[in-house]
Amino acid sequence: MADLVSRTDRKGWTLLTLNRPAKLNALTVEMFGELRRHVIDLRHDDAVRCVVLRGAGKCFSAGHDLSAIAEGEGPPSPGWHSETLRMMERLPKPVIAAVHGHCYTGALEVALAADFIVAADDARFGDTHARWALTPVWGMSQRLPRRVGTATAKRLMFTAGMIDADEAVRIGLAEYAVPAGRFDAEIEALAEGIAANSAFTHAAVKRLLEATDGGPLDAGLQWEVMESEGHGPDMHERIAAFTTRPRSE
Repeated sequence: MADLVSRTDRKGWTLLTLNRPAKLNALTVEMFGELRRHVIDLRHDDAVRCVVLRGAGKCFSAGHDLSAIAEGEGPPSPGWHSETLRMMERLPKPVIAAVHGHCYTGALEVALAADFIVAADDARFGDTHARWALTPVWGMSQRLPRRVGTATAKRLMFTAGMIDADEAVRIGLAEYAVPAGRFDAEIEALAEGIAANSAFTHAAVKRLLEATDGGPLDAGLQWEVMESEGHGPDMHERIAAFTTRPRSE
């Protein structure tokens, strides 16, 4: 049986793929379990300096499997899905959600737990909790307003409407959109570019942003100075490689 979330290691980065394409990668407890195991493994894998999460087949994910909800699926513990996404969010390395096609409700909650979203131009986003008389428990009420602002989050949550990639970029949900035909190449180049930079700095920056998110500016500035992690073990090597490289004519 194929993995529900597959892992492919590339040069310096890892691709995690939601792998239930016949069901539009609809999310189940079993899929989350596999995602969680990958996140645990990646946390201490120093060979991986960037993680990309995307979906197999036609889309990123159509969201939480409604059939599983109707059948009363049981996670291992209350808050288990949310905890899993928080673990992914706190990985000490950049995590990119690469979204094409559908990205609805639970899938959007998964994507929002990444550091940022890059969208193919065929991507569509939406929160349909209100359509099904559900309330969010995977992080929508906390991450969506932090990403797009409270009023915009309310509009998306109250209307249960869909937005396209251009609108997602306009409101700050996605960082930028890419033509679907160039999406794979763009994601690979982006991940390689991030992986080429300092893993020490990436981890330190994520911790710094996490510690000061939403706080007063002066407190954040003081934290940045007083809690600085200094420089990484490869600083001198990186600077030397830059300063000694041949100059172009």
